[in-house]
Amino acid sequence: MKEEKKEDREQVVRIYEAGYLIAPTVKEEDLESIVGGIRNTIEKVGGVFIAEGAPAMTRLSYVIEVREGSGTAEHDRAYFGWIKFEAETAVVGMLEASFKRSADIIRHLVFRTVREDTRAKIKALSLREVKRTDTIRTVPRKIEESVPVSEEDLDKALTDLTTE
Repeated sequence: MKEEKKEDREQVVRIYEAGYLIAPTVKEEDLESIVGGIRNTIEKVGGVFIAEGAPAMTRLSYVIEVREGSGTAEHDRAYFGWIKFEAETAVVGMLEASFKRSADIIRHLVFRTVREDTRAKIKALSLREVKRTDTIRTVPRKIEESVPVSEEDLDKALTDLTTE
């Protein structure tokens, strides 16, 4: 029992990443103060930043409904940003509480990750130049002149087709 209590009190330092969506109603000049608040929450408890992605406006895959005052608002766009940091496990709870208190953050996710950069690298497509030595020629088609067909010939052709 004493060992379990000792482990509970002992904080483990881990690598985390927090992704967040800021409401599109926030002005661009106010984004830095919101992100600064997230950084302050992490720094207060001794967290160390590893990497960060500044919030950028993005189209959402689905509409998010958010309570605003007495009604709800629907957002199909939001500012997406992320922060990767190293901190003790207690920081996660404090950070999530901070996200929930903020009216400007409409969604968030904090998860454990690794220090290395794990994002997929976007490779520019290499276009291959194709040189054509052949010229494309159009061959004029012969236009057959129409010949009047009698009713007897038509009936005979139809019976031949249907009896085969």
